[in-house]
Amino acid sequence: MTSNVTTTLLNTVSHTVTNTVPNYLNPDIAADLALLDIPIIEATPESLKGYGYFVDDPKTFDIEITRWPARGWRQVDEDTGDEGGVTEGTFISTWKGDYLFGRNKAVDGHYIIGYNQRPEIAVDTHNDKPSQLLLWHANYHPDGGQMFYPKSNQPFLLPLALPGDDVKPQDFVCFYFSGERGAYIHADIWHEGVFAIAGEQEFADKQGAVHARVSVDFGKEFNCLLRVDLTQLPK
Repeated sequence: MTSNVTTTLLNTVSHTVTNTVPNYLNPDIAADLALLDIPIIEATPESLKGYGYFVDDPKTFDIEITRWPARGWRQVDEDTGDEGGVTEGTFISTWKGDYLFGRNKAVDGHYIIGYNQRPEIAVDTHNDKPSQLLLWHANYHPDGGQMFYPKSNQPFLLPLALPGDDVKPQDFVCFYFSGERGAYIHADIWHEGVFAIAGEQEFADKQGAVHARVSVDFGKEFNCLLRVDLTQLPK
């Protein structure tokens, strides 16, 4: 089911990337894109190093806020630049047919964050359990970290990649969380919300209030979608 993706294709970045806001509820995704499988990794303290760590108590958990960068040789005063604070709300991850919707009430966001079928043939008229997760987009927040804590004791997924604007599709891995603990990711970590495996899940969400977002569009930049094989998840 997965198309072959050549090394040349994955290492070629479009030089026409523009700083436009994607239409998250009707993204412009080309048909017949290659599918690149990304590995599933069980979340452990060791495997999460560099990406973030587990959260045991969302009420007392502190979010890291990144100091605003200097634009020239004069430095930002040490008591300024990190005073934007945090915002909190509920992140709702909902499968509807072949579409996975994310609604982030902390920042009033509503998105299509994944698909069960290629976007050009996806439908919302069934309740079948998804067998795969196709990702078209990811982003990171330079201004602060982000916490997701499940409100029900159900497994969930977090596809992530380490920092760097030269990120490539093969840099991503998909972390599997058992649902007994929450997840925290550092600022600059590539992600795309939090993913229910089936049905609907709600998560307590806490993140930097500035909510700067830097994006990658896999279809436009790399002619592919990322794929997570949901039939291969830990039992």
